[in-house]
Parts: sequence; structure tokens; C-alpha cells
Amino acid sequence: MGRDTIADIITSIRNADMNRKGTVRIASTNINENIVKILLREGFIQNVRKHRETKKSFLVLTLQHRRNSKGRYRTVLNLKRVSRPGLRIYSNYQRIPRILGGIGIVILSTSQGIMTDREARLERVGGEVLCYIW
Repeated sequence: MGRDTIADIITSIRNADMNRKGTVRIASTNINENIVKILLREGFIQNVRKHRETKKSFLVLTLQHRRNSKGRYRTVLNLKRVSRPGLRIYSNYQRIPRILGGIGIVILSTSQGIMTDREARLERVGGEVLCYIW
């Protein structure tokens, strides 16, 4: 049985954000690096650096937090895995969902690589809907 690396990334980031951790360490794969580049470009994470231990490479992500001492803690990231190994969800470029009216992003795996919903609409390509981030 294979591992779902995208779900591992999402779960790691969500757990670290909920527990107010500043950094997250995830495995470095091509898909993970592309998703992290999108998160960095869109401003959902603060910094990324590549770390190597023995023969394994890791990505160390620095998360952004809302610093509000009054009231309860509110997370910055909301992530939801859509397509999964047991149920793949595909969409053409006309039916790509808009998250919160365009405030959030949808990450897609297309024939031209991993990209956001806005880029896919501009390129007029559809693909597998990997996750929602808002």
C-alpha cells in the first residue's frame, strides 16, 4: 500500500499550525517541493529551506501565525485534501471551484505541472484537484 505524501504534508502543516509550532519538517519529493513553492509564493508560509540528514532530504517550513494575546488562537491556514488515492477528483478548467470567492486557492496537478486554480484557468488546462487552501 502506497503512502499519500500530499495528505502527509497537509496533516503536518495543519497539526503544527494548531499547536502553534513555528516550523514543520516534511519529506522532500518533487510533488512536495512544488506544493511548498506554491504555498510560499501565495504567502501561506513564511520561509522554506532544504535540510539533508544522512541520505534523506527534508524541507523545513516556517509557518506564519496570528499573534493575538486576547481571545482564542485562530489558525492562519485551512487546508483540505480533495483528491485521494481511493477517489480521484478531476476538473476541467471551466469547472475548477473557487474557494471563498477567489480568496483561497485550489492546487491542481495538470499536464503542465502542479499549479494554482488561477494559473490553470489562464492556461486553460484542467487536472486533478489536489487540495483547497484558504
